[in-house]
Amino acid sequence: MSFTVAIVGRPNVGKSTLFNRLVGKKLALVDDTPGVTRDRRPGDAKLMDLRFRIIDTAGLEEADEESLEGRMRQQTELAIDEADITLFVVDAKMGLTPVDSTLAEMLRRRGKPVVLVANKSEARGSDAGFYDAYGLGLGEPCPISAEHGEGMIDLRDAIVAAIGEERAFEEDDVAETDVAVPRDDVDDIEDEDYEPEYDDTKPLRIAVVGRPNAGKSTLINRFLGEDRLLTGPEAGITRDSISVEWDWRGRKIKMFDTAGMRRRSRITEKLEKLSVADTLRAVRFAETVVIVFDATIPFEKQDLHIVDFVIKEGRAAVLAFNKWDLIEDRQAVLADLREKTERLLPQARGIRAITVSGQTGDGLDRLMQAIVDTDKIWNKRISTAKLNRWLDYQTQGHPPPAVSGRRIRLKYMTQVKSRPPGFMISCSRPEALPESYTRYLINGLRQDFGLAGVPIRIFYRSSVNPFEGKKNKRD
Repeated sequence: MSFTVAIVGRPNVGKSTLFNRLVGKKLALVDDTPGVTRDRRPGDAKLMDLRFRIIDTAGLEEADEESLEGRMRQQTELAIDEADITLFVVDAKMGLTPVDSTLAEMLRRRGKPVVLVANKSEARGSDAGFYDAYGLGLGEPCPISAEHGEGMIDLRDAIVAAIGEERAFEEDDVAETDVAVPRDDVDDIEDEDYEPEYDDTKPLRIAVVGRPNAGKSTLINRFLGEDRLLTGPEAGITRDSISVEWDWRGRKIKMFDTAGMRRRSRITEKLEKLSVADTLRAVRFAETVVIVFDATIPFEKQDLHIVDFVIKEGRAAVLAFNKWDLIEDRQAVLADLREKTERLLPQARGIRAITVSGQTGDGLDRLMQAIVDTDKIWNKRISTAKLNRWLDYQTQGHPPPAVSGRRIRLKYMTQVKSRPPGFMISCSRPEALPESYTRYLINGLRQDFGLAGVPIRIFYRSSVNPFEGKKNKRD
């Protein structure tokens, strides 16, 4: 992108609505409650013929630096310093407040181009607030309606005038495109015996999930080496999914920080429901999901629900036991964690579990290596010849049970998809095959082909008898 724009203003003036309008997607959570946005959220914006990078920010308030509002303000100030131009949004419907005047003075001191945006100008009685905005000393306000898309042409002209045509239409040297990775890849491979090698250069999408206050944002900040995400002792600081990017050993990583997931029965507020829905979307869009446990109170019931959801969604999962620096008797606790992981998560047998500390950075390289190793397994393809030799061996050692006096024959097996691995078995009576035998086959696949810790899908297809339904005609 040729330049960067930061959207700032006091709470509830419509910054996130404008952000969603400019990026063309509902990326940021929007609600009538003031202070929904807390972290900086970047996005790629399009406004007529303009292309630029945009940053949504938290509402600016005057507060003590150590408070949550004070830390939110610091994140917003970092966004202003990073941006080339600032969109200062005021509420024309409600009029100006002393906070608007304070923010205007702060922006003037920074000396960067500012476009004053009078949002909600479509509302009845907004003229007074619009004309009051002249008193901020930031030039002529641009009247818009972010919700209805009115005034976007005027906003485009104001941005070009503030930053200059040469900078506004500057071309990037390299055009980058963000290609969404499909959820379930069905590999179109002509040779069934072909086993493709893992591509360790492709970008990797990772979602970090867990209960509130497990240390997800702190962990990601330690990966980045900077305080990119808002953190603190308060539970539930993160509200919407924020993506960050960096390189790990030459590989591009895109990681999503998500809101903490409480038990469904405890979620009563509309805003928290929106936050959890955003977390679920991040999980479905990711390839690998890091489930963060609080090592001081691991394996709460909600932790198990989160792991089960990730596995059912077919994502590659890795467990991160955070706050390891707070554990004193580490050997005893580690043995206990291993035992509980095997016993409480049978649906993810062999799942990788790493002890880490977001505060000290201990274990982060081991966690990233576990993520890559799990992603390799999640993308693994096994040749049909190997699978059928394996199936013969399995059925000879433990044949399917007879149902109603009739044997069930498993005739043929092939892998029909990866991400996660999915297999099709041609079976004489698939409806009669018990679930226990499917579990037996899945456990065998995990052990014999190294598919530990990832979901495995087995589909059955009945063999077709070409003479079924035809009468025996004699000449």
